[in-house]
Amino acid sequence: MTDTATAPALGVTKPSTKPARPFFSSGPCAKPPGWDASKLATDSLGRSHRSKIGKQRLQYSIDLMRALLNLPDTHRIGIVPGSDTGAFEMAMWTMLGARPVTTLAWESFGEGWVTDAVKQLKIDPTVIRADYGQLPDLTQVDWSTDVLFTWNGTTSGVRVPNADWIPADREGLSFADATSGVFAYDIDWAKIDVATFSWQKVLGGEGAHGVLILGPRAVERLESYTPAWPLPKVFRLVSKGKLTEGVFKGETINTPSMLAVEDVIVSLEWAKSLGDRGLIGRSDANAAALDRIVAERDWLGHLAADPATRSKTSVCLTVEGADEAFIKAMAGALEKEGAAYDVAGYRDAPPGLRIWCGATVDTADIEALGPWLDWAYATAKAAA
Repeated sequence: MTDTATAPALGVTKPSTKPARPFFSSGPCAKPPGWDASKLATDSLGRSHRSKIGKQRLQYSIDLMRALLNLPDTHRIGIVPGSDTGAFEMAMWTMLGARPVTTLAWESFGEGWVTDAVKQLKIDPTVIRADYGQLPDLTQVDWSTDVLFTWNGTTSGVRVPNADWIPADREGLSFADATSGVFAYDIDWAKIDVATFSWQKVLGGEGAHGVLILGPRAVERLESYTPAWPLPKVFRLVSKGKLTEGVFKGETINTPSMLAVEDVIVSLEWAKSLGDRGLIGRSDANAAALDRIVAERDWLGHLAADPATRSKTSVCLTVEGADEAFIKAMAGALEKEGAAYDVAGYRDAPPGLRIWCGATVDTADIEALGPWLDWAYATAKAAA
């Protein structure tokens, strides 16, 4: 790459102020402001997760998540293995097959659920697709089927606008992969039968653990339907025809990392200290700050054209004339300077930048990023 001295030749000098926390990865995401490992409680470490303290801490994390999500008592919440992927596949393997299935795909992870349904479960779903940056026509969805969708497309920067398109009198179940959406948006839980997420997104927690939310209609499906395919032990949510309630009271299916649990408790307690809608407000402010940066630059754009369906967390940007090598050069220059880490778009997405704007990022750091994007663009352009 050309040395940074080439940037001034294009009228751009290296900024003097860097983001204080240049962590813009879309997963694992930035830790909460002020996070420090010394803040983690350690009494549960080295203890069984089935000990009194282990169960208490797991249940406490569930209680905090319920409160922050305004999750009604009708919905159960459990910690499961395998991050969001494990949680969503657990839902697919245990509940699909009872009725026809519709899958919506407009980015990489949605396509992953299509692959699972077609090649692994062999259920021949109806697939409704859209290109990166677009949202499928939601009016095409047949709600007599079970419907799988991504609330917020982490790799495309496209989200559903709300839950208004989901009918209250639906016959099928709604399955929402909400890993980049929960805590950053208002979610109408009456419209959601199954939701999954991981701690590593808006909460800035650690990976490996997933969270599974089940509404009453999902529980009814689990207790009344037995899939035709074998279920691995880590997917089994039913015993003798009844939901294994312990999973939703901190009695995890397999051994969790209590260090990860203590870490997410720190994040959840920080989130609670922000007050009602605190996480949503921070995400909104960050997305608005990045939108101003984009609006001020002719060479920068949003991959998601429609603001009504544009992500406020994993914001995907287009760069005029950029190919994969150009984006790699930009991201590499920013990382080398310690100005921004992990901002290249997802490998399967069109070449571009992806800036995480979730609640654990400070708005001042988004604002400080703008001049650095100018500098990285000019540096990469001079080297091209």
